[in-house]
Amino acid sequence: MPITAATVPTTHASRYLQQLCKHWAHKLEVSFTAEHGVVTFPGGAVATMDAGVDSLAVQVEAPDAETLQQMKGVVSRHLDRFAFREAPLPFDWRDA
Repeated sequence: MPITAATVPTTHASRYLQQLCKHWAHKLEVSFTAEHGVVTFPGGAVATMDAGVDSLAVQVEAPDAETLQQMKGVVSRHLDRFAFREAPLPFDWRDA
């Protein structure tokens, strides 16, 4: 399965991680703490987030390259909504 990851600089990583996980928990399988979150999407894509002091580490795994590209957009758009004061956040996606 293709994997990509990004480190997003922000001092509000934990807040954004929790907001995003709570938002997606209404319709998706989600588990999270203040520092770590995992979201499973229909079709098998998984987003994992880890909050640090000055950044949010995001990893997306998908069943194929097309879905991976779509999920990168989904994750970045949703994070930008919660980080509207800082948006657009810089995502330096690096495919594994």
